[in-house]
Amino acid sequence: MGRRPSNPGAIPHLRIRKRGTRSYYYYDHGGKPRKEEPLGTDYGLAIKRWAEIEREGHERPAGIITLRYVTDRYIAEVLPTKSPTTQRGNLKEVKMLMSYFDDPPCPLEAIEPQHVKQYIVWRKAKVRANRERALLSHIWNWAREMGYTKLPNPCAGVRGNRETGRDIYIEDEVFLAVWTAAEQPLRDAMDLAYLTGQRVADTLSMDEDDIRNGQLQVVQGKTGAKRRIEVVGELAELINAMVERKRRMGAITRKLITTAKGGTMSYRMLNGAFQRARVKAGVKFENFQFRDLRAKAGTDKAESSGDIRQAQKQLGHSSVTMTEHYTRNRRGDKVTPTR
Repeated sequence: MGRRPSNPGAIPHLRIRKRGTRSYYYYDHGGKPRKEEPLGTDYGLAIKRWAEIEREGHERPAGIITLRYVTDRYIAEVLPTKSPTTQRGNLKEVKMLMSYFDDPPCPLEAIEPQHVKQYIVWRKAKVRANRERALLSHIWNWAREMGYTKLPNPCAGVRGNRETGRDIYIEDEVFLAVWTAAEQPLRDAMDLAYLTGQRVADTLSMDEDDIRNGQLQVVQGKTGAKRRIEVVGELAELINAMVERKRRMGAITRKLITTAKGGTMSYRMLNGAFQRARVKAGVKFENFQFRDLRAKAGTDKAESSGDIRQAQKQLGHSSVTMTEHYTRNRRGDKVTPTR
C-alpha cells in the first residue's frame, strides 16, 4: 500500500511534485523501497493513466463498502470522461466530501438524508456545498447502477442552500482600468475572451491551427457545442497582433495566448495575472472576475445587434430563454421613459 496522504481527501496514490512552475504527477505503488510510476506533466493524461492503474489493481471488496471506495471507483471510471475543467472541480469537491464522510470511513449503507443535510449545514461555503451535494448524488446514482447499493439516493429531497446568480455587468471603464494595469499576455487574454464570448478554459485552448477559412473553430469544453467565429474586425486585428508578437519572441507554442516568454499560459498563470492587475487597478474581487467577460460579451452583442439570438449563437446557449436570463439579469432591460 502507498503511504497515507498528508492532505485529507486527496486522490489516493496520486503524488504531485513541483519543479519550478511545472507539476509532475506520479502513481505511488508503495512498498519498500517505494515505487512511484511517472504519469507525466499533463493533468488530464495523468488522471487517465491513474484511472487505468486503479482499474488494473483493484477488485470489489468482499466486506463493507465505504463511500471512499465507491468514490475512488467513480474517479477511476467516470471522471476521465469529463472535461479537464470539470475534473478539477470534481476533485476539489471530492476532497471536501471525504473530509466529512471519510473521517472515520463511512459505510455507504449508513448514509441517510439527514447526514447529507448535516453536511450542507456544516459546510461554510454555501454555494460549494450545493455543488458537492450534486456530485455526491451523481456518485450514488452511479453506485446503484454498478450494484454497490440498492438503497435510494440520500440526496433526494434534501434542499440545498439558496443561490442568487451572479448579476454583475462589467462597465467599459472597469474593463479598461484592469486592462491598463495588466501585462500584455493578460491584455490579449481579456480581449480574446471578450471578442469571442467564450469561457475561460475555451479561450486558453484557442490555437493558431483552429483558424481555418477565415474562421476561428471552437468546440466548447463544457457542452461540446461547436462555433465558427468569423475572424474579422477587431478580432482579426487582435489575432494578427498576437501572432506577430509570438513570431518576434520565438514562441514555442501554437496557442494564441502565451506567457511573456512565449510559453503556454495555464489557468493558474492567467488567474494570478488577473488578480494582480485587478488589485493594481483598485477593483474589488466581487466586482470583476475574468468569467464576467463572457456575460459582458453576450450582453453587448445583444444590444449592439438588437437581436438576442445573435448573442445566443455566440455564447452557445441551447435556448433564447437562457440567454435572456443570462444577459438581462446583468444589466436590466433597456426601456424608454413614460414621456
